[in-house]
Amino acid sequence: MSPVTPADPLAPLTDLPGVSEAVAGVRDALVAVHNHPANLRGWPAGAAEAGVRAARTSAALDGVPLDADDSDPALVGAVRVAGAAGRLLSVWRTSPSQALARLHVLAASDLVPTGRHDAELGRLRAGDGVADRLALLAGLITGGTRVPAPILVAIVHGELLAVQPFSSANGVVARAAARLTAVVAGLDPKGLAVPEVGHLRRAAEYRSAAAGFAAGGADGVRTWLLHCCAQWEAGAKEAMSIADARA
Repeated sequence: MSPVTPADPLAPLTDLPGVSEAVAGVRDALVAVHNHPANLRGWPAGAAEAGVRAARTSAALDGVPLDADDSDPALVGAVRVAGAAGRLLSVWRTSPSQALARLHVLAASDLVPTGRHDAELGRLRAGDGVADRLALLAGLITGGTRVPAPILVAIVHGELLAVQPFSSANGVVARAAARLTAVVAGLDPKGLAVPEVGHLRRAAEYRSAAAGFAAGGADGVRTWLLHCCAQWEAGAKEAMSIADARA
């Protein structure tokens, strides 16, 4: 008798109206970015600039002014997260929970009082099924689904915003986790896109779509997926502008 293959829990999402078309649009946009002449060899410079822009806009989504001083603690944390992304890729592939804890330490070290560091940094909130939900998410990241990468990226992002696993800096952590997923899943393997710019330009839509995703239901999930795909396309345009400036 052949072993029973567990059903892919995310597979139905590919059939939601408009999702497959949105996924194709993201892929086409990012292929064009990676094929830009400036990114064929000199891509590390583009990735570095993308990381800086991602950090500043991610902090802005959590209320930090775009023109904030570089010493702002939330911005400092977001920049630390961006700088550590490359070193966390291998951990993200095999132990996402460990990587999330490290992301929180980097993001929140200047936000959590020194006397609370041991109790809060990298520590999950108690209750609300946080640990169980993150374990399920880790299973998806490490091979528990075969859905297209843009869908997985959006699910990781949305679930972390919904669960709020840490005491602080959950937005920065969620957006960084989405970027790591995009790299590992092959959607944006060089980390060139800046979808955070799109989320910030449509901040009200971002928050509304995230709330709809957290509430559950096909309509809420579909709206979130379409929003995320659209902002990854916007992030690809941002990456093109970075590449054009370097060409």
